[in-house]
Amino acid sequence: MAEVEVPNIDELKEDRANSFTKRVALCTALYAVMLAICSLGGNHATKEMMLAQQQASNQWAFYQSKNMRENLYRMEKDRIETQLLERKETMKPEILKHYLAMQKKAADEEMRYGAEKKEIEQEARKLSIERDTNQAKDPYFDYGEVMLQIAIVTSSISIISLSRPVFCFSIVAAMMGVFLTLNGYLMFFRIPFFH
Repeated sequence: MAEVEVPNIDELKEDRANSFTKRVALCTALYAVMLAICSLGGNHATKEMMLAQQQASNQWAFYQSKNMRENLYRMEKDRIETQLLERKETMKPEILKHYLAMQKKAADEEMRYGAEKKEIEQEARKLSIERDTNQAKDPYFDYGEVMLQIAIVTSSISIISLSRPVFCFSIVAAMMGVFLTLNGYLMFFRIPFFH
């Protein structure tokens, strides 16, 4: 009769634990990759938010400068109009011609600065919207990173303790982290307390 070797129960338990440990370690590595992607998105959103804020501030400063110049030319035009109303009848024709040319130049400059100001305002508003969009994305990446870090820690604990419930908790935390990360990139919805 042939000898049949009966497996050792301790070896089977060790093989099962080893298999569990390998699967959990693989999931932990996957969590780390997701965390890196989340971190990249968060860093990019923060950088773009700060850049857009700086550019918007520059545009609004430029807008303010154009607005001041427009008002200066408006005041100059009004001052010349007032002088013409006061002294038009007593002015020599060449001086009157000079005043009218100055008035026209001031009016033209006022219109030019007004038109340039509107273009600058549109660009500044566009940059402000870009800043606000990236600012809205940032919390999702932050919370996504936290959830993925919790998932990594809990899956590491499950390896040490060979605890399946702790590993299941790490899966739930990782899924929440991935969901928040995807929302940070794609903005499917807004969570009110994040803003």
